[in-house]
Amino acid sequence: MPAVEPSAVTIRPASRADVPAIGRLGALLVKTHHDFDPQRFIAATPRTEHGYGSYLGSLLRDQDIVILVAEQDGEVLGYTYAGVEGYDYMALRGPAGVIYDLVVDPDHRRQGIGQVLLAAVLDALAELGAPRALLFTADKNHVAQSLFDKAGFRRTMIEMTVELESSPKP
Repeated sequence: MPAVEPSAVTIRPASRADVPAIGRLGALLVKTHHDFDPQRFIAATPRTEHGYGSYLGSLLRDQDIVILVAEQDGEVLGYTYAGVEGYDYMALRGPAGVIYDLVVDPDHRRQGIGQVLLAAVLDALAELGAPRALLFTADKNHVAQSLFDKAGFRRTMIEMTVELESSPKP
């Protein structure tokens, strides 16, 4: 597939018409994380694509939520989903913009689309008054971590997981 020029990609707020593409990309996100660590991350099911899209579609009018898509020639190449949250005493942090998802279609990765989406979502969170932005990334997702490092993110927390013998198995 030919390279996409980031300048040829339009970043815009997601619409109802984008929900199927967002669902497809969201299911890919679930699968990718499960492939990284199947004990930690849930597996995608045949219903994940529809469920993910429906969930994000239900948030499109929420004033504290930002869902943007990267589009070229009518095709959604990626999306980002973020929100503004208040104080979180469990996480020991003040108000922040939290980036929940940033996904680019595998056929269009490493072409600058993720960088453009990230810049756009950070701008949108700043416009909503977020004093900082944070995100979580899978430990094995080195490509995404490189993108976030280049954008000025710093590491502040490390999640650690252990399986408990007494826990019921799914």
